[in-house]
Amino acid sequence: MKPKVYIDGKEGTTGLQIYDWLAQRQDIDLLLIDEEKRKDTQERKKLMNAADVVFLCLPDAAAIEAVTMVETPHTRIIDASTAHRVNPAWDYGFPELSKAHREAIVKSRRVANPGCHATGFISIVYPLVTMGILPRDTLLSCFSLTGYSGGGKKMIAQYEAEDRGELLSSPALYALTQGHKHLPEMQTVCGLKYRPVFTPIVDDYYKGMATTVALHMSQLRGVFTLRGVWKAFSDYYAGQKLVHVAADPTGKDEYIDAGSKIYGGAKAGDNDLSIVVAGNDQQLTITALFDNLGKGASGAAVQNMNLMLGFEETAGLV
Repeated sequence: MKPKVYIDGKEGTTGLQIYDWLAQRQDIDLLLIDEEKRKDTQERKKLMNAADVVFLCLPDAAAIEAVTMVETPHTRIIDASTAHRVNPAWDYGFPELSKAHREAIVKSRRVANPGCHATGFISIVYPLVTMGILPRDTLLSCFSLTGYSGGGKKMIAQYEAEDRGELLSSPALYALTQGHKHLPEMQTVCGLKYRPVFTPIVDDYYKGMATTVALHMSQLRGVFTLRGVWKAFSDYYAGQKLVHVAADPTGKDEYIDAGSKIYGGAKAGDNDLSIVVAGNDQQLTITALFDNLGKGASGAAVQNMNLMLGFEETAGLV
């Protein structure tokens, strides 16, 4: 019997992308709610309790409420909201971080899907901390460029309106009070003593993300060259199917021409993430390139579902 899957909140940007991928699959039974009943609590509850896996693509408060509606022990939940990402009762849905993360997801009944900006930051900082290269008390800063689809339907409509203002044609820095909702996740998952100074930036393109952490080599331990940092990342992510490290920074790669440019939309439409190490032996930047709707949201959620249900982790994604 094929596993049953239900998306609660299919009408949002993340939910629609998950639906588009799952609707093509023949190895699952996708449960659909009648359009006129999509806000009917009893109908939603019935479908959630009938499902083997439920995706929650809802605002935080609604996601917390939805969890309480699941009464059957066999129903497993993947929450795409911020609500449970630092909750120790939930497993963090980033399998490439460690063998323990992957094993926890496979067995889990409650998985918190990572945030988009957080995915980029954590993909860089978690390995450095785990390898002992970056001390946990390092004062860090991060800037993260995203396409406007990361803001959901309201922002998409704003950017695509015919009468939009001139300012929307230029990059916009936001969350300037250092209160971005991904910051607790970034600090907690990486085990940092201090939250990073974080600058998210939204620009006039649909999707694609470039999250960058800038470092001095003197902040690192046990590595002394740019190539040494690159080698550490290459070894850490060796064998992963949806995270890879771009070519040796002394050469050329499809995402970076050494000493040249990185484009925020380079991974738009893909479901993997590329780590790009650039700079020199004194100062360097480490950039995570990915699609904010792919590995940054819906693609990661489908990958987690695949692992939980025993499918190939890239099924339906490549």
